[in-house]
Formats: sequence, C-alpha cells, structure tokens
Amino acid sequence: MPTVETVRGPVSTADLGNVLMHEHVFVLGPELQQNYPGYRGEWDEDARVADAVAKLRECASRGITTIVDPTVIGLGRYIPRIQRINEQVNLNIIAATGVYTYNDLPFQFIHASAGPPDAMAELFVSDIRDGIAGTGVKAAFLKCAIEAAGLTPGVERVMRAVGQASAETGRPVTVHTNAATESGLVAQKVFREEGVDLSKVVIGHSGDSTDLGYLTKLADAGSYLGMDRFGLDRILGTEQRVDTIVALVKAGYAERIVLSHDSSCYIDWFSEETRDAAFPNWNYTHISDDVLPALRARGVTDDQIDTMLAANPRRYFEA
Repeated sequence: MPTVETVRGPVSTADLGNVLMHEHVFVLGPELQQNYPGYRGEWDEDARVADAVAKLRECASRGITTIVDPTVIGLGRYIPRIQRINEQVNLNIIAATGVYTYNDLPFQFIHASAGPPDAMAELFVSDIRDGIAGTGVKAAFLKCAIEAAGLTPGVERVMRAVGQASAETGRPVTVHTNAATESGLVAQKVFREEGVDLSKVVIGHSGDSTDLGYLTKLADAGSYLGMDRFGLDRILGTEQRVDTIVALVKAGYAERIVLSHDSSCYIDWFSEETRDAAFPNWNYTHISDDVLPALRARGVTDDQIDTMLAANPRRYFEA
C-alpha cells in the first residue's frame, strides 16, 4: 500500500481516513512576532500550543483523521512547533513546501538562479527528499499562489519552480487561486508547460466561485476543485457554496472535489476579535457540523461525501 509523509512519519494512504485538504495550524509573520510581540496580542508559546491542541482534538472528534497543511515560506511555517502539537493530537498533519506570494519574490530568492532547474526548485526537492530544516519531517506536496495580480514575474518564478519540483519528484501540488479572475486556468497552463500531471493538482479556493463553466473547465482538465473556504462567508456564503457542490455532484464531478475551510488555530493577519466577529463559522468543525448535513439534505449521498472527503484525497497522494 502506498504511503504519504506526515509530521509523525510515513502513513499508509489507506489510513488517511476523512481528510480536510486545506487547513493551517498557524499563519504567522515571524519578524512581526519577534519585533512587535504585542501587535496581535502577546505571543505565549505554551498557551498557543495548548489552544491548537484543543482545537485540533475537537476537529478529530468529528471523525476527521487527517489535515493537509499548506503553510510554506511566506506563511510562517515552523515545523518544530507543529511536531510539538502533533505529539498531543491523534491526527495526521501533512506538511508542504513552496513559497506563498501574490506579487514579488522574497528578496532572498531574487538573485538566485532562475534555472531551470530553479534554485527554489532545488530547495523544494530537498524538503521532499531529505526533510525540512533538519526536523526529519518530509514535505508531501507543494504549494504556491496566483492571485488577482495574475502571473507577475515573481509569481511565475515560484509557480515554475513548484512545477519543476513536482515533475521531478512526482509530488502533488496545491495552488491558491483567485476565482474572480479565473487564475486557476493560468496555473494549469504553467504547470502543464512544466510537465506537471494536472490530475495531481488541487486548484485551491475554487469554492469561491459559483461559475460552473469555469469550474468544470478546471475539472475537465484533470485537476481537483478545492471547495476549501467554508466559513469565509463574507467571500461567499455557505448556502451558495453548498449549492455549487450539489450542482457539480449532480453533473458527475464528485470525483474531482475536495473539501476544507482554509482555517487555522491562529492567524496574525487580524485580531482574534475581528476574526471571530467577521467569520464566526471559520473553524475546523464547520464542515462536519453544518456543511455535510446540508449536502445530505440536498440529496448528496454518503458515498459521494466519502468520495470527496476520503477517496479523492487518498487518490491525490497516491497518483
């Protein structure tokens, strides 16, 4: 049976169970935390770890066995902290490699070789084959982003480096996209040019769109649709997100859909008070508690839910 790398080591893909395909444990700006520790509330490492353990245990209590964490450079990835948390939670956490930017490269990469192979790609391959920063934890997939600004030179460098690393290692890719500008189609074009198998790609945040034409075009090219922002209701409400999934399932696309929230235990992009007020459902249990019952009420079967929540993630990591 194939295995997938997790924070606690290799796990059989048969044991992944129900999977949330796009969840962060922490999203942080380390320089901000170090230099302005009170900017988003005092950072208490022990308290934050304990809070994360509690939230992830609650997630697991709903029958979720695995979360896929696309936290990479630009989002504050720090594997030792995740290891400490995972020691206390019976949940598979799958780590990523890559760079998250909407526009420019981090300065540390601007003057590095653009290849091919890009110097960034070599770092990504090392994270996959050798492990991340001496932790022993190996990245199981790659992450990048293409937002409303489109294929800027910096974004293109990252995307092509991710594509090169995927083509070399066979590891799958998740890409943050902007549904309003249909940037998922641009991502597919770049990945195809770099030799990536599009059936190994999740087009992240596809669920922000209700445009079935756009979504089916992505799926027909072979990629998974990341219906992965449940709880971000100010972008698109839960009812509309459910409506879109129901329509896609009825059209025969259940095998191309994965589910998640894009949530986190803590994110320092805004205060916790602001987050809780603006997005009260943005947490790890919203799908289990609210979305799955809504899908069942609309005629989506348990077998189809199992396809989206378990079989598709398993296939993504086995392909």
